[in-house]
Amino acid sequence: MKTHSTLFLAWQDPNSRSWFPIGRLTFDGTNYQFTYTQGVLEAQQKCGFEPLPSFPRLGKVYTSTYLFSVFANRLMPTNRPDYSSFIHWLNLTQNESDPIAMLARSGGRRETDTLTVFLIPEPDSEGRYRLHFFSHGLRYLPQCAIERINCLEPGEKLWLAHEFQNHYDSKALTLNTEDHYIVGYCPRYLKSEIFELLLRNPSFVEVRVERVNQPPTPFQFRLLCNITTQCYNDFRPFSSHEYQPLSSS
Repeated sequence: MKTHSTLFLAWQDPNSRSWFPIGRLTFDGTNYQFTYTQGVLEAQQKCGFEPLPSFPRLGKVYTSTYLFSVFANRLMPTNRPDYSSFIHWLNLTQNESDPIAMLARSGGRRETDTLTVFLIPEPDSEGRYRLHFFSHGLRYLPQCAIERINCLEPGEKLWLAHEFQNHYDSKALTLNTEDHYIVGYCPRYLKSEIFELLLRNPSFVEVRVERVNQPPTPFQFRLLCNITTQCYNDFRPFSSHEYQPLSSS
């Protein structure tokens, strides 16, 4: 396990379907710390977001030696019969399956929930950032697209396309195969970062299949992708104002 990890917590307004980064979880190897970010203010003003019961005060820094329940409840219990299968779906080894790694890879997603988590990536020796995510929106795809997903191979390249006229999300980014099947959507919380890179140079962004989990794996864990970005000198993902901690402590 890394000695220091940071995850962001994002909230989706159930009415507008808009995503807002509302909090940040850090782990230094001993203590977990949670603080709301500046994005929570926009979520409040635009969509009436209410503080989470686990973190009722917006300006407070919460610290614990145990993982906070709002995050711990998003992990599959180790005594579940399908726990080993879940680790397999995430493409993690047993040695990698610490709580932060599992949350980062799975997104902490639950079907009827409005929260998700994602990792702050660190640049490699060549200045590239790499993130994993599960393709979104598979339940809205036709059966032929699902069949195409089931035939994808690890390492296969996917292309991003902007759905300008998407009625629900004018900045939606679809994931497409070389033979022009739409195999899902890029997570909305990644859009602003990816759009900035695509506008500068589309070659900066590459998406590939990491793993395909065959049926009856739930759709939300069916297609695991990885995205690699070759960044320019002044780019740092998730560094804009909305991601900054609300507390000055």
